[in-house]
Amino acid sequence: MKDDLKTRSSLETWDRSTRLVHAGAEANETSAITVPIYQSSTFVFDSAEHGADLCQAVHPSHLYTRWGNPTTQALELALADVEGAEAALAFSSGMAAGVTAVMPMVKSGDHIVAANCLYAGMTELFERVLPPLGVETTFVDPAEDGAFERALSPQTVLIYVETPANPTLAITDLEAVAELARSRGVFTLADNTWASPWNVRPLELGIDAVIHSATKYLGGHSDVIAGAAAGSREWIDRVWPYLKIFGGCPSPHDAWLLHRGIKTLGLRVERQNASALELARFLSSHPRVLKTHYPGLPDHPGHDVARRQMRGFGGMLAFEVESLDAGRALLEALRLVTHAVSLGGVETLAVHPASTTHAPLTPEERRRADVSDGLIRVSVGLEAADDLIADFEQALATG
Repeated sequence: MKDDLKTRSSLETWDRSTRLVHAGAEANETSAITVPIYQSSTFVFDSAEHGADLCQAVHPSHLYTRWGNPTTQALELALADVEGAEAALAFSSGMAAGVTAVMPMVKSGDHIVAANCLYAGMTELFERVLPPLGVETTFVDPAEDGAFERALSPQTVLIYVETPANPTLAITDLEAVAELARSRGVFTLADNTWASPWNVRPLELGIDAVIHSATKYLGGHSDVIAGAAAGSREWIDRVWPYLKIFGGCPSPHDAWLLHRGIKTLGLRVERQNASALELARFLSSHPRVLKTHYPGLPDHPGHDVARRQMRGFGGMLAFEVESLDAGRALLEALRLVTHAVSLGGVETLAVHPASTTHAPLTPEERRRADVSDGLIRVSVGLEAADDLIADFEQALATG
């Protein structure tokens, strides 16, 4: 199998679901059916010259695991294939991926344009960490016509987006953003965590690079913390020295877990897409629900763009009840759905962003991101849709 894979032109003749199963196998140097876990911090030099060459190389896989590792190399080949990229890097977390991807792109005096609704950790990077370094960010509503273009300045070097956005499911027209950025010589970076590359491949729409909290859909089983970045070989080679210096590498075992999770990505996400749509339809018709955020619903403001650029509408949704107290009470009334942060796993999770994931933000920052006090975020898992609907129905009646 290993030798056959190496002659298959990087799996290009196979369907995407087949490629998920086999991507990265060309890095397997053994007869094991899965890539082994190379649980080693360091590797033996063949000679003094060999050691000197490795220490000058970019991203060697057999030198020191902070620099690279054979198990991680197999994962990175799979990550590149799943995103349709030339190359990829694996990280110890999604935030490690996000910070390490952004830092090589900016210097003092530069300007970033970002969507106004982002994962709170990245908002903190743009609002708290980068300004003292001389890098400013303008936040815009990604659904507002012309918003990105109006925010650009001669100092803009990066446009950063999520789609769908966390936690409001706002949709960004990736193709339009990519076209605008190219015309101005601005780099584009998209967080593709929520959609997953099964539903959206931003690079095919013209985006320059993508990042992931691979903890979520790529891992898919709530048992690994990891991150990923994918793009051109030139960009990955530019980012890798920062990964080496910052030290945000995954352990070999985490790399193996993530590689295993990727194999079932298509099966899991197809089920989550279908169940999330059913649940969103139920919630949108419930009298206690003020608003339901799901791009698969025709009244979602990003529905037409989502239909054009997404293979499926995703397993994430959000809805609003009347108050902060009502949101907390509803979560405590759920019996099947688990009250926990994170997303993308096999179990359905619900969380109250205003008091958990987005609590580090100021009230003004939450308002800018449209995170209301009564917003509930739901990550739909693999349970039967009817059981999930029944659980939310009883919680809305009693919570």
